[in-house]
Amino acid sequence: MTDTAVIDSMDTDTIVAEIAAALKARGVVPYLGPGAFALLPEADCPIPRTSLELAQRLNAKVAAPGRIRSQLTAVAQFIESRRHRKTLDGILNEIFKRDVPATPVHQWLATLPAPPMIVDVWYDNTLESLLTAAPDRSWGQIQGLSHPQGVGEWVKYYAPGGAEVEAGAASGWETLLYKPSGSAAPAGNYLISDSDFVEILTEIDIQTPIPAVVQERRAGRSFLYLGCRFDQEIQRTFARQIAKRSSDRHWAVIEGELSKNEARFLELQNITRLDLPLDEAVRRIGDAMGT
Repeated sequence: MTDTAVIDSMDTDTIVAEIAAALKARGVVPYLGPGAFALLPEADCPIPRTSLELAQRLNAKVAAPGRIRSQLTAVAQFIESRRHRKTLDGILNEIFKRDVPATPVHQWLATLPAPPMIVDVWYDNTLESLLTAAPDRSWGQIQGLSHPQGVGEWVKYYAPGGAEVEAGAASGWETLLYKPSGSAAPAGNYLISDSDFVEILTEIDIQTPIPAVVQERRAGRSFLYLGCRFDQEIQRTFARQIAKRSSDRHWAVIEGELSKNEARFLELQNITRLDLPLDEAVRRIGDAMGT
């Protein structure tokens, strides 16, 4: 378990320097959450920036019972059960298949010197678009699937142009973009409803849904959590299981007060918190890397 006294005594510059050095050594897996979009003015961000905002968008299309309206997975399940899965996927496509300005975090990640893997848990395609626009990049992506989309498969593999490829192609990608929750592009894969998560959570502890190449690339590496909060059990479970059997040293940029569940999670997972605004944190890490 992390010695929280030691963590608290570490100054910000020291933490920034540690992260920068590990990134330069290709020893870090950035883990990107929807909170990065909070860096955009609300008027400039056409997609939801939190699970609650997405639940509200879904409710605006199909009103769920009041007791579940703030619970994203339950609202998605209500729509899937009452209106059919195709209706749910269609609404999600309408919400997320949009041009979204890249945040400073997305821009910074897209210019990092070939990280072996980036995890992105939101449904937009902002990072994919930036990577595709870089002609010298060797990369591809793996997306998680719901059961109706997957027909028994847990993931699908896509080349930069969006063509589906075989699993073996992933070993040749210098950078692997792993989207465990799916993405609007190229095929509208979404892991979002209660039934989706019931299915995957019955297997994730034994790692069955985690592709072998993801397991290989996380081995021995640290995770850097950006735009993520851990106040919900699903968020904590996914972060814990995706980082399983990796390094025992991780970081999270989270500004301000933590909930008790978040503080406990960071402690148990040996995650050092960098208490800075997200845009300032990535700027300082980039400066320390000399990029």
